[in-house]
Amino acid sequence: MTDQDVSTVDLLISEFRHGRPVLLLLDSGEDEFTGVVAMAAEFCTAEHVNFMARQARGLVCLSMTRERCEHLHLPLMVEGGPQDNAPFTLSIEAAVGIDTGISAADRALTIKTAVAADAKAADLVQPGHIFPMAAVDGGLLIRTGVAEATTDLAALAGLMPSGAFAEVLDSQGNLADGESLMAFAKQHELAVGRVSDLVNYRLLHHRSIARIREGQISTRYGDFHLTVYREATQGQLHFAFVHGQIDGGQPTVVRVHATSLMRDLVGTRLAERATWRFGDSLAAIAKADSGVLVLLGKTESADGLLQDIDRILGVASAPITELSPSEGIASVGLGAQILSDLGVGKIELLGAPLKYNALAGFGLEVVGFVEAQDSVIE
Repeated sequence: MTDQDVSTVDLLISEFRHGRPVLLLLDSGEDEFTGVVAMAAEFCTAEHVNFMARQARGLVCLSMTRERCEHLHLPLMVEGGPQDNAPFTLSIEAAVGIDTGISAADRALTIKTAVAADAKAADLVQPGHIFPMAAVDGGLLIRTGVAEATTDLAALAGLMPSGAFAEVLDSQGNLADGESLMAFAKQHELAVGRVSDLVNYRLLHHRSIARIREGQISTRYGDFHLTVYREATQGQLHFAFVHGQIDGGQPTVVRVHATSLMRDLVGTRLAERATWRFGDSLAAIAKADSGVLVLLGKTESADGLLQDIDRILGVASAPITELSPSEGIASVGLGAQILSDLGVGKIELLGAPLKYNALAGFGLEVVGFVEAQDSVIE
């Protein structure tokens, strides 16, 4: 796939505005892509649903903002799940005018009902044959997922921020690869766009963070350049501690850190594995040629704090991740925006080896991991 095969973001916006489907490519890492056929939901017809079901072959889904989902009383299927999980809500059906619900006409009616300007919760029933996904506040600036891409595109087109979409599968029922996706787009005369380009477009025009303070500070671990950011949607402050000179072409030691009272202030340890404390992270970065610690200024909820205590006591059933459910998927996008603003490209991450596909949309690549040790770094 070459740049000549890919449409500009302006063309994608125009296609959405005129009710035409496009093929969106989501970077899955190592030059691999997932493709989805997507369009503005308010223009979706039975013919479009039929095309998605028969030609794209994936599950027909509906993206909406979190606010819209709450208005329609649609909770997430899994609250506080892992950051890469698709944010599906309960499936839906239109309450009136539906036969079996599975036909293209019925599914198109359900989509039309859900995105109607005067829609209310009573207009829908659950479960159903349309699968909504809730985009996070801030869209692609926070999370590079298909729900955010489609709602952002619709909003940029001046439409209700909602999209209808389906993943593209090959004839064997597997996710179509890059070559197959381009052939699919050519066969059906679809404009092709990369979600990473859409992220760059939004970063250029609508970045949700702004620098408000910066300067040199001294710590017990050495001197750092401190940059303070304010996030636009919730007004929270976030902090970047930079050591050395950042070169986007060279690996930078990075830690994106959300404060934990028990871990950072009390100094508790988990039996399952070691975790990076704030002080340990800052010490490790000070020893590197260049590094950044991004401290997310997020307040721990009571439920989140109790969840951490349960893990420490060994009574929690939830898996331990680098980002706890209370911190949410927004942490990845916020950290990525800050790292991008600082000029970071390649990342040597202080953390467990996990997949961070969403970072690709921000021009960031994790090239290595450094796991925490049991002993405190001095």
